Amino acid sequence: MKPDVFEAPDYYNLDDLLSEEHKLVRDAARQWVKRDISPIIEEYAQKAEFPEQIIGGLAEIGAFGPYIPEEYGGAGLDQISYGLIMQEIERGDSGVRSTASVQSSLVMYPIFAYGTEEQRKKYLPKLATGEWMGCFGLTEPNHGSNPGGMETKFKDAGDHYVLNGAKLWISNSPFADIAVVWAKNEEGRIHGLIVERGMEGFSTPETHNKWSLRASATGELIFDDVKVPKENLLPGKTGLGAPLGCLDSARYGIAWGAIGAAMDCYDTALRYAKERVQFGKPIAAYQLQQKKLAEMITEITKAQLLAFRLGQLKNEGKATTAQISMAKRNNVEMAITIAREARQMLGGMGITGEYSIMRHMMNLESVITYEGTHDIHLLITGADITGMPAFK
Repeated sequence: MKPDVFEAPDYYNLDDLLSEEHKLVRDAARQWVKRDISPIIEEYAQKAEFPEQIIGGLAEIGAFGPYIPEEYGGAGLDQISYGLIMQEIERGDSGVRSTASVQSSLVMYPIFAYGTEEQRKKYLPKLATGEWMGCFGLTEPNHGSNPGGMETKFKDAGDHYVLNGAKLWISNSPFADIAVVWAKNEEGRIHGLIVERGMEGFSTPETHNKWSLRASATGELIFDDVKVPKENLLPGKTGLGAPLGCLDSARYGIAWGAIGAAMDCYDTALRYAKERVQFGKPIAAYQLQQKKLAEMITEITKAQLLAFRLGQLKNEGKATTAQISMAKRNNVEMAITIAREARQMLGGMGITGEYSIMRHMMNLESVITYEGTHDIHLLITGADITGMPAFK
């Protein structure tokens, strides 16, 4: 087993912009990834299995709801701390970061932001410790980029609701204890419901044969006349804006997370280029390899600055959906391009599990699609600057 010798690039001294707390939080996550993720992740990706033993560690480094107030079990950190944790976890693996992102932004956030005080006290502390794991049901077999077309519905049955429908491509679903599910009521209005494992008619079949996010558990949510107690409805916000508000938080985390994957690929390629000798000298001495490395560090630096400024705006409550879309789209494209270039620099070694690059590259093919596809995010920016939405 190779030691994890990763060193994070910081070409523009961004550490000078971080508080001592930011650096402590990030370094704790970095050390945890080196100790608990790097030694096992290739094996779990090869066998397409989620390493459930890491859940406690994710909770310990504050990866579950880091910005949720301490009174509900969260760490009470700011948005930059959240971003830095996601960056470090995705440096280890995008699938592991997906697990944490879903728990934080798509399960804990809506319960905190849209839930009742009783719901917050019941669910958030156990989600923060990882005792309970959650998932988020929005995407359906027939409705991806157009979630407003969802067919999952619930009706009032007196003292409870009856839920019917199906959701697809749901991270964490195979082992989740609860699901925050978005469904239409009889008037066609979208609401959030907390569905708990064990409710009759609720099942979570796993999705197999993935070439991407192999160390992450993905599945479906099936609702066949599921009786949901009325107190499990999230009353604070309805309409499509409710789940989209959760996606803003998740996409923000992805904008940081993708930087981690890119940094790992860059660091691996730089080390390899200095050691790999061809035609009598290290390949790092050749112009084309230096071009690749110079472009990588330039793009990483730009993405770091974009994410940091977005974090400041998030802290001030000023970040717009369109700004978050721009950062998600830019940073994931940056990461996937760097992964592909780094893979070429390693030649045949780049496709093996001895190095992390090919795994990152395959993972990022999912990241560039989920939480809003690459093309849709482009059109969100287009709609924002022209005032004319092209996807309706």
